[in-house]
Amino acid sequence: MSSRKSSHLYALLIVGMIAISFSAIFVKWSTAPAAVIGMYRLLITNIVLLPWAWTYRSEWSSVQRNDWLRLFLSGFFLGLHFLLWMESLRYTTVASSTVLLALEPILVMAGSFWIFNQRTTRNSLIGVGIALCGMLLIGWGDMAISGRALYGDILSILGTISVVIHMLLGQDLRQRVSSYVYNFTVFLVAGLALAVYNLSAGYSFIGYEAREWLLFALMAVIPTVLGHMLFNWLLKYTSATSISMSVLGEPVGATVLAWLLLGESLTTTQFIACVLLIAGVWIFLMSERRANHSTPAAAMDPNTTRSVS
Repeated sequence: MSSRKSSHLYALLIVGMIAISFSAIFVKWSTAPAAVIGMYRLLITNIVLLPWAWTYRSEWSSVQRNDWLRLFLSGFFLGLHFLLWMESLRYTTVASSTVLLALEPILVMAGSFWIFNQRTTRNSLIGVGIALCGMLLIGWGDMAISGRALYGDILSILGTISVVIHMLLGQDLRQRVSSYVYNFTVFLVAGLALAVYNLSAGYSFIGYEAREWLLFALMAVIPTVLGHMLFNWLLKYTSATSISMSVLGEPVGATVLAWLLLGESLTTTQFIACVLLIAGVWIFLMSERRANHSTPAAAMDPNTTRSVS
């Protein structure tokens, strides 16, 4: 991978990081059930993608039977992630809910080592440690160990586990399935899974104010198209662990936005934590970038499993 192309990839990771930071804000602004927000967020994204479906008709037909099963599973776990994480924001603060995403890179790294035999460098692990310290500090003043906040924290943890499974399935699938086919299928399955849940829960599909529909559309365009869809495209060119580390920037952006737009407090400790987190993410990404440059070309073929020592 050339230095210029690598720089572009990491720039796109930063764009995605900023985009997903708005997700918690839009959820907090909406009064609709979390599952309804998630459903329309995904289905509106599919409507945006629909005009290009015919262009990729040959790629649809080339998807193998086993990969269709993996696509459905990836979509199901993405839908479950949105349901659990968005619901957690009804019970706890933005900082507390997003801070638990610190579990994601640890679980993704462990899963990548177990499934793909994908290793990482010592400096990358140092970056993870620094970022995790920042994450813990962000939620230190908010994290409650009882009542509603604890319930919200549990939902966020379960949502994190769900997105880890989605990411690991995606890392494997994106070596064989095009970005468009992967995104469209996974978002559609996730949206339909949430629709089934909404039907069973008795939630209304209509009757929402214009402001709510605007929030649904913003959720589709900003954190989904410019965030999750961008990350799914990048899975072909970089590891799920790298993407998960960039996702750690979400609590920084979300906490700052919650302070500016929702009036949630941002203490000096949390500000220092944000600096630590950004430093940790930067160390990790730069370490992975240097490791990529030193890896033989054959190991960097996007159609092979990448192993970094």
